[in-house]
Amino acid sequence: MDIATVIGIVAGFGLILVSIILGGTLDTFINVPAVVIVVGGTISATLINYPLSDVIGILGPIRNAFVNQDTNPQGLIKTLTEFATIARREGILALETHANEAEDEFLGKSIQLAIDGTAPELIRDILTTEVAFMEDRHSRGQSILNAMGASAPAFGMIGTLIGLVQMLAGMEDPSSIGLGMAVALLTTLYGAILANVVFLPTAGKLKVRTAAELLVKEITIEGILSIQSGDNPRVVEQKLKAFIAPELRETVEA
Repeated sequence: MDIATVIGIVAGFGLILVSIILGGTLDTFINVPAVVIVVGGTISATLINYPLSDVIGILGPIRNAFVNQDTNPQGLIKTLTEFATIARREGILALETHANEAEDEFLGKSIQLAIDGTAPELIRDILTTEVAFMEDRHSRGQSILNAMGASAPAFGMIGTLIGLVQMLAGMEDPSSIGLGMAVALLTTLYGAILANVVFLPTAGKLKVRTAAELLVKEITIEGILSIQSGDNPRVVEQKLKAFIAPELRETVEA
């Protein structure tokens, strides 16, 4: 569980609720027509923009925002350096056991390609293609959340216009003015909250996760190609350390 995501969402809604309670009653800010306009409108616009399968599939990326993925580039560099040592002493075929036991499917596939004697250019092509399509799948989920983040405030404004029309149409009946004004203001509030507390921050978290996963895969590709070419383990380590920040390089054990 990614505690940062949970804390952020809970804190966001919590601060809003505290502000509401301190200034009045919670019932004042509950309006079913406003919820229908914002939530229903956002979902409708998303379905128009994207295929149904992509919209339903967004649940997977959203789940990833709450799951703490273990992307440890320092540990991966250490592992690849050890593989380079084994390959240099015993030959690259000695890595076959490690390929079968690798928890990371991408790492295991990379090792197996090298063991099979695949040309370096072909290995790079295969692996970079897989990385490109992974990035495309991730970016699709991010784009859906960004679109929802843009649609929610827009439907909030639509709800505001509806509420204002209702309010102006009922000027002769003072009792209807309050309902129209509530819809007018609360739809804008709901849209802003959904966009800035849920949709856009979640898309941002997924973008960060994708960048971290891409870094790990790039390290894997360069490491395997260096091992296949027979580079000295020390050279492999120094080459891979260039991918991470200077303050993290000291944590990599040779």
